[in-house]
Amino acid sequence: MLFTMIVLLLLMICSLILIIYASIYNRFQSYNIKINEAEASIDSILRKRFDLLNKSIGVIKSILDEEEDVLDSIVKLRSRKLSNFELDRKIYDAINEFNNYKEEHKELQKNESFIKIEIGLNESESEIVALRKYYNDIITDYNELTKKFPANIVGKLSHFEPKTYFDGKNMEDDIINDFKL
Repeated sequence: MLFTMIVLLLLMICSLILIIYASIYNRFQSYNIKINEAEASIDSILRKRFDLLNKSIGVIKSILDEEEDVLDSIVKLRSRKLSNFELDRKIYDAINEFNNYKEEHKELQKNESFIKIEIGLNESESEIVALRKYYNDIITDYNELTKKFPANIVGKLSHFEPKTYFDGKNMEDDIINDFKL
């Protein structure tokens, strides 16, 4: 009788541990799905911005009758495979170059195609800012889950590692900065 009770108790404890493990594992998977969706949305906006900048090259060249390379940073990106982090930085540089052309050549501001591209870039800027914030919020929650007990045990067993924020920082950067305050 005692042996049966001990076996039953052990089965209940093992079942409870298994249920807790599965629950935490599913939370990790839920965050991974959200992270992948956010990355896909960011990728879509970055591709849209890239396409707009790529289109602007022809518009700028036709208006200014220039043969030299316009928006060199975009031309160089055409054949490269980059992560969203790198692509975002390169597109930001290209937008600065685009804005320099706009400031230096007032005739560009009178062209309808150029204005549409500029409007598209401005609209996509607000979208990318919102998506970066959303992505980083998810990463914060995910990274906290990888650090808290008992989820950190499940994370280690399942090889869930802390992820990098969209701006390229990792969670340790925040921890170090917290201690400096």
